[in-house]
Amino acid sequence: MPLKVVTRSVEETRALGEQLGRDVLLPGDVVVLSGELGTGKTALAQGVGRGLEVDVPVVSPTFTLVREYQGAKAKLCHVDVYRLERVRELQQLGIEEQIDESVTLIEWGEVAASALPSDRLEVRITAGAGPDERIIELVLLGESWRRRSRRLAEIVEGFAPDEDHRTPAHEWSRGVSP
Repeated sequence: MPLKVVTRSVEETRALGEQLGRDVLLPGDVVVLSGELGTGKTALAQGVGRGLEVDVPVVSPTFTLVREYQGAKAKLCHVDVYRLERVRELQQLGIEEQIDESVTLIEWGEVAASALPSDRLEVRITAGAGPDERIIELVLLGESWRRRSRRLAEIVEGFAPDEDHRTPAHEWSRGVSP
């Protein structure tokens, strides 16, 4: 079952990313960020950068495809595969070499899922009711993410209850294996 959180501002979306970067993400982790244009994938990535203590601005890699940042806690590899036409092009970017030593965030990664490690975190972002509200689902795939499910549930619980969508954040920790 995915964990779900609602953020009500761009800064809250960044704060979620920051907590993930600070408390959960490790070198070797792959995080797939999916959602329509403008839903907050880059804002979440900026927060992850803050959590990893990257000291330069994290910006969208749309036109460069790959941006790398050195953080005090870990290296961040931020990839955007929106413009790629084939999965083979992802392999040509040399991402596989980066994955072992970096936290790798892949925007639009759902289109290249077959080329990605099966052990990954998928973050699905959709627009909510308000202009800056975002519904964010965290889908934990693989054993390493199941082992971190308790900490992820605690992070989700720290955000305001999802009253507009009739699902209090604290209910999302039920059924999540420790």
